[in-house]
Amino acid sequence: MKVIGITGGVGAGKSSVLSSLKEMCHCCIIQADEVARELMMSGNAAFNEVVDFFGTQIIGEDGEIDRPYLADIIFKNNNKRIVLNSIVHPLVKQNIINIINNHKIAGDVDYCFVEAALLIEDHYEVFMDEIWYIYVPEDIRRARLKDSRGYSDEKITEMFESQLKDSEFRMHADKIIDNSLSIENTRTQLEIML
Repeated sequence: MKVIGITGGVGAGKSSVLSSLKEMCHCCIIQADEVARELMMSGNAAFNEVVDFFGTQIIGEDGEIDRPYLADIIFKNNNKRIVLNSIVHPLVKQNIINIINNHKIAGDVDYCFVEAALLIEDHYEVFMDEIWYIYVPEDIRRARLKDSRGYSDEKITEMFESQLKDSEFRMHADKIIDNSLSIENTRTQLEIML
């Protein structure tokens, strides 16, 4: 079983690449954001720690963490964002390693693809066989984010500035997929890599 990290800037279409991979091979797809969301649900590992730090006012009427409210807090206060990340990221990483190990033991897939925003910054490469960088030029990513998510230019610029630059992604990548053309073009690149 091969473990491959999928990374790239916001708006690069990592989700569409993962959907294609799911159709193209016998694999497990692990998305760090989904793992984090699960770990922050009531009764799971990160919930109590996050509530202990941020206070019960972040709990919504449903008994779960009000994610938009929490996002607003950490967006306005970089130190609080750092604390949240220091609570959640190690738990997410360990959970991902556990999922990979379970698949290795079971021998039930040929690939485990791991998509994480901080794949490079959090040194996921230590348990990856390869890192694939999903590349799309900034202007196309910007247009996609406006169309699909309705983001303003200001919000997009802030997001771009908080992420690694293209040259940094390329420096860490074993393979680069250009996802700026058609999905068929992307799938052709993926077929060669699998």
